[in-house]
Amino acid sequence: MPTIKHLIDNNREWARQQVERDPEFFQRLVGQQSPEYLWIGCSDSRVPANQIVGMDPGELFVHRNVANQVIQTDFNCLSVIQFAIEALKVKHVLVVGHYGCGGVKAAIESKPHGLVDHWLYPIRDIYREHAVELEALDEQAQIDRLCELNVIEQVKNLAKTNMVQEAWDRGQELNIHGWVYRLDNGLVNDMNVSVASREGLEQVYHVYHKNLPKGVR
Repeated sequence: MPTIKHLIDNNREWARQQVERDPEFFQRLVGQQSPEYLWIGCSDSRVPANQIVGMDPGELFVHRNVANQVIQTDFNCLSVIQFAIEALKVKHVLVVGHYGCGGVKAAIESKPHGLVDHWLYPIRDIYREHAVELEALDEQAQIDRLCELNVIEQVKNLAKTNMVQEAWDRGQELNIHGWVYRLDNGLVNDMNVSVASREGLEQVYHVYHKNLPKGVR
């Protein structure tokens, strides 16, 4: 049976180095979790959230799933979003995809991949909506552009959630951003789709909450 003892050894060495650099690191970490950022990203092992933006543990709240989806029936993701907004009071939510995403590629392949096909189905809808643009590109460019379009769509999906709109109605500062990360150079590409209010959302997605004071809605 393969051993994972080296992971424990790595953990001990990492902990030793942290204390060597900063003797109070772990004591300080125990006493606080006050990140200003929520990262919603892909599960891909090549996309380490904290390292990409140069943040220590405790500075970034993270949720990851295949192809960085925000789906209205995914209670796991929605619970993370609610906790981040209402308990942690994050000010920024980063929806981060990456070029060459295997999940995005799988979504448009004409072959079965098992259960994940159901999860990735919304990406096929994105492809259908942008088919004219995408089908004019070669295969790699097509996948990369679909990665961008997927991030843009997930920013919209996030803005449609009740938790986000309730926060805006309360006057809470909350900004949503869409990025795509490049594996070949380590840089993020801002999609310039940041949103900080319900303005710009189609009226059908506006959710007003009756228990809020007059003048807030």
